Amino acid sequence: IRDALDRAWQCTTIQVDLNLPERFDLTYVGADGERHRPIMLHRALLGSLERFFGVLIEHYGGAFPVWLAPTQAAVLTVSEKSEEYGRGVVDRLRAAGVRVVGDFGGDKLNAKIRAAAAEKIPYLLVVGERDRDAGTLSPRVRGTGSMDALGVDEMVEWVQWQVAQRATDPADRPPGS
Repeated sequence: IRDALDRAWQCTTIQVDLNLPERFDLTYVGADGERHRPIMLHRALLGSLERFFGVLIEHYGGAFPVWLAPTQAAVLTVSEKSEEYGRGVVDRLRAAGVRVVGDFGGDKLNAKIRAAAAEKIPYLLVVGERDRDAGTLSPRVRGTGSMDALGVDEMVEWVQWQVAQRATDPADRPPGS
């Protein structure tokens, strides 16, 4: 497998092991009725799990696609006036299976956006008073920027489509949306 720096890594292997059967004194009874030492085959489809994850993290530079991202969305409130609505958005997204966090603290919105963007979260969902009144949210897509307001159900559909398609670009949307 080649990583983001074009280095080659061995992650898949099948090996013949003559050592472990001897070390653990493994035997079997053959068709001839005698005890025989087996030959062990090791199969590692992804090599060491740690090496595989290291290559995966480097490949994406930590900016995982939506389906693989540990946190898929962050709900960021503009002020205390939209906190209750923001918490409801988090609950609705979480109930739909979206891995989401909320930032309802007193920091300025730009600070919240910077902090969440540094974590490379694919969707930053800003909610303010207008969103609360309209039942919407204002998404910012990693690598793309702000988009027009969406309903919460539309956002759920978008994330679920991303996961189902194993899409690599978080800006890709379901057909017809």
